[in-house]
Amino acid sequence: MLFNMKKSISRRSFFDQTIGISAGALILPSLKGMTFNGSGLKPMIISSHTNDTGKNAMETGWEILSKGGSAVDAVEKAANVIEADPEDTSVGLGGLPNEDGVVQLDSSFMDGKTYSAGAVACLENIMHPSSVARLVMQHTDHVLLVGAGALSFAKAWGFKEENLLTEKARKIWLRWKEDLSPDDDWGVPEHLQNLKSGTSYWKDFPDIEHHYGTTNVIAIDINGDIAGCTTTSGLSFKLNGRVGDSPIIGAGLYVDNEVGAAGATGRGEDVIKSCASYYIVFRMKEGRTPQQACEDAMLMIADRYRKVNPDYLPSEKFVAISKSGETGCAMMKGTNKPAMSVRTEKGYLKQEGNIVFPDK
Repeated sequence: MLFNMKKSISRRSFFDQTIGISAGALILPSLKGMTFNGSGLKPMIISSHTNDTGKNAMETGWEILSKGGSAVDAVEKAANVIEADPEDTSVGLGGLPNEDGVVQLDSSFMDGKTYSAGAVACLENIMHPSSVARLVMQHTDHVLLVGAGALSFAKAWGFKEENLLTEKARKIWLRWKEDLSPDDDWGVPEHLQNLKSGTSYWKDFPDIEHHYGTTNVIAIDINGDIAGCTTTSGLSFKLNGRVGDSPIIGAGLYVDNEVGAAGATGRGEDVIKSCASYYIVFRMKEGRTPQQACEDAMLMIADRYRKVNPDYLPSEKFVAISKSGETGCAMMKGTNKPAMSVRTEKGYLKQEGNIVFPDK
């Protein structure tokens, strides 16, 4: 069933039905006075990020769109704002490191107008992987560059290397190292381990902040063209070299200029195996709203796992936008409804989606 909804959506009804109306679908109100591509709708930009930095990113993107700029430019500059925030431990500068204490960044970019895509993975020492991914998209005949190759490509375009591990992220990583196992030699001396005074060093970080963290940015410009970007520091404390869904087209991001776009955050392994973003856009092409399509993807993933572990619930969050300006947002875990940032000519909105609870 859906969180706080009267009508439940079961796996059976999901697979038996193709078209339906979700009582939780959130659709932007009609916008009047527009003339772009004959649709009557104005440009817009959305993001999975809803904090102050996410809001600032939307304003940056909107400034470009409102002046007739391209969706590609708006998405890149908006993503850059979030990547540059040292307090945000999910992307760019300040992103949480891998198990070795090294920040490795992933990003993908897709332009619906040209059907072009670019991505980088395991990129070190470059704050804006989204910008590097855009260059891969526009200036190579490849889609994905990784590791040292991605770094060399970025430096060829003038990107400067810098240390991305902030003091905040480093302390969180060290706290994780100390708590990882009672049998290793990280942590306070054995004779102090049961004393409260022995843990006072971590008073600012009583708990590990999170293990997942990603940003999606998607925009529609005045010409009706759609572009999207997904950027992340990936699963915190991951194995060196691990790549999640964010730089994989069809998993962490997919854009279809004739239909819409979708992006994913959360456990990347689940998203990769399900090709979730592509699946969401495909469902929209079949007639589902963005909200319904996001929920469909959640139920599809849960159904796969149910066969091997009935109690397992994925931890993804999906956002989507249709060509006509409808939006959707869904997740499967948590007590608070998922939300997304939306910026249109009417201003900034923090828009809620739904939590999906699959029937047992």
